[in-house]
Amino acid sequence: MLTSVTAPVAQAQNKDPIKIGFSMALTGALAGGGKQSLVAMQIWQDDINKKGGILGRQVELVFYDDQTNPKNVPGIYSKLLDVDKVDFVVSGYGTNLIAPAMPVVIDRDIVFMGLFGMNNNHKWNYEKYFQILPAGPSPAVGFSGSWFEAIKAFKPKTIALLAADAEFAQNLKEGAVENAKAMGLEIVYNQNYPPNTSDFTPIVRAVNSKKPDIFYIASYPNGSSGLVRAIAEVGTDAKAVGGGMVGLQYAGLMSGLGPNLNGFLNYDFFVPEPTMNLYPGASNLIERYQKKVKAENLKVDELGYYLVPWAYAYVDILGQAVNAVGKIDHEAIAEYLHKTKFTTVVGDVQFGENGEWTESKTLAVQYQGIKNNDLDQFTKAGTRKIMFPADIKTGEVKPFNELR
Repeated sequence: MLTSVTAPVAQAQNKDPIKIGFSMALTGALAGGGKQSLVAMQIWQDDINKKGGILGRQVELVFYDDQTNPKNVPGIYSKLLDVDKVDFVVSGYGTNLIAPAMPVVIDRDIVFMGLFGMNNNHKWNYEKYFQILPAGPSPAVGFSGSWFEAIKAFKPKTIALLAADAEFAQNLKEGAVENAKAMGLEIVYNQNYPPNTSDFTPIVRAVNSKKPDIFYIASYPNGSSGLVRAIAEVGTDAKAVGGGMVGLQYAGLMSGLGPNLNGFLNYDFFVPEPTMNLYPGASNLIERYQKKVKAENLKVDELGYYLVPWAYAYVDILGQAVNAVGKIDHEAIAEYLHKTKFTTVVGDVQFGENGEWTESKTLAVQYQGIKNNDLDQFTKAGTRKIMFPADIKTGEVKPFNELR
């Protein structure tokens, strides 16, 4: 049984609040991201209400736990719109949970802000969809672009590709295939695994039998953890391993996997490196988040690097747009979102075709020098060095086994 939570706010005098509704993964496989996202959104709610809210009305967040189950999502959004009578809806966290909401919002012809959706609008071309994943105008290709730039140092000839049989991972692998072909790499292994896979050692052995120079993985948190442990057990001769592994950015997985992460080359969006200037407002927000988590003893990701700035930004952009338009008019708000460059905690954001970013800002980082399972080491520079973009790189990419 799903339960609703309405975040309390001080209401503007004699005015009903502006209600923003959404589902969020508060339990299940993506809860590590969903729970930190919710806290970030609540920080934004406090911030905007102190500034007078939206259209002079206080903001209220109405949300349900989707349990990381796509089957729950359509019913949640129908209830938000028909029963809770929210003014706006935004997405939950992740491609697989945005996809089932798309038909509902398209049918209602309303603005829909997405949180880390990979190519969700590709088949719909819905003009009122906008999302905050910084993967560029061709997100499936742009998401792994930095990673493929980083591996050029190894002069690879062959690649193995492995992906979870889920929409996000499949989209990501399709983009990786395009990037691999553009580099002239021979694909020696290209397979999917069921999301409920628990033992990855046979899969890693099958990959190893093909002797790839590069091993690209697109996985969700449970699979990411299982694959890291399987590779630690079985080993690999690939020079680069990783790429699209969701969850390695979560505090719980980083501390749990510890030194087993050394050598993995993966995507990221914010790491505590000295050159991390792509998102000038993110550091301050993350500090506020960490203080809130500690002060209130919240059972959420202790660091918040991965999703906090983005979850704040996607509702902040919606608030900026509605206040600029001056009324709840979804046509006018969508038009404003299309034409405007927004200043946010993740820098300037401009939406292009299909509501995607006009440029990719995905990082390629390599885990290096991890000594133990102490979480504190991941708050310092040096454990996730930036390999690409080149103008902010903080280290040289090294062969996987050199760091083991």
